[in-house]
Amino acid sequence: MYDIIIIGAGAAGMTSALYALRNGKKVLVLEGDSLGGQIATSPRLENYPSIKEISGEAFADNLFEQITDLGAEVEIEKAVRIEKLADKSFAVKTEYGEYAAKSVIIAAGVKHKHLKTKEDREDLVGRGVYYCAVCDGPFYKGREVAVIGDANTALQYALLLSGYCKKVYMYTLFDKFFGDESLVKALRAKENIEVRPNTNVVNFVGENELEAIEYTDKDGNLCRQEIPAVFVAIGQEPDNAAFANLVDLDAAGYIIADESCKTRTEGLFVAGDCRTKAVRQVSTAVGDGAVAATNASLYLESL
Repeated sequence: MYDIIIIGAGAAGMTSALYALRNGKKVLVLEGDSLGGQIATSPRLENYPSIKEISGEAFADNLFEQITDLGAEVEIEKAVRIEKLADKSFAVKTEYGEYAAKSVIIAAGVKHKHLKTKEDREDLVGRGVYYCAVCDGPFYKGREVAVIGDANTALQYALLLSGYCKKVYMYTLFDKFFGDESLVKALRAKENIEVRPNTNVVNFVGENELEAIEYTDKDGNLCRQEIPAVFVAIGQEPDNAAFANLVDLDAAGYIIADESCKTRTEGLFVAGDCRTKAVRQVSTAVGDGAVAATNASLYLESL
């Protein structure tokens, strides 16, 4: 029996573990994908207090080392259901087994939103269509690539790729960016980045791998560009359906909770990007983690 099971090993989940461990709790962290969450795929983290610049991967690695040194147990297993039992404890079921805890913190984060194309070419994901430039960009060194998106992640991807790709084409729905001005300024200064505003990518073309993209321009004309790789950064979406029996979800699928990080089920908390909130940044995820773990610890003391 664990004191606290934390679902998710991103910034919110690992911060939850940090605070719970420092409160003397026995902690298990479950992660169904990759350690570090979304931030681990970020080329540069430049807006975290006291750290001028660090890669997202290094930030996640440091946090992981910190919690494991304090005794956190970590299992790479996806949580598929949570049940609250008659004795007020929780059963967390995964793809491979079941774990028991007195309290649970959901810090499942969000996943990349996939671009819907007219032919639904999901078969090309990993074969020219990618959602992580940090992971897959180096395979296209010296070649032309494209980025789809207009916010911070897309801007970061374009800047990263411009460092080793021959040219980067950036497709945006509107004629403006929705990211940090410092990133926009840096992008405008890059000679090998070409922005194509007021465009809508409607299809991926290719047999076994991407050969081209089709898009409509501002006049509605259907255009085509031969390109070996495209990196999609159009936002994220939550994956909370597995927990809907114990939490309330809003229309977009986020877990409804205020700054206390408490859900409608006593002893069940939520932290990070998977909950309803106005701002989703590493700093707010870390803040949630601290709050959720502190309130979970207080809940345990009340039992």
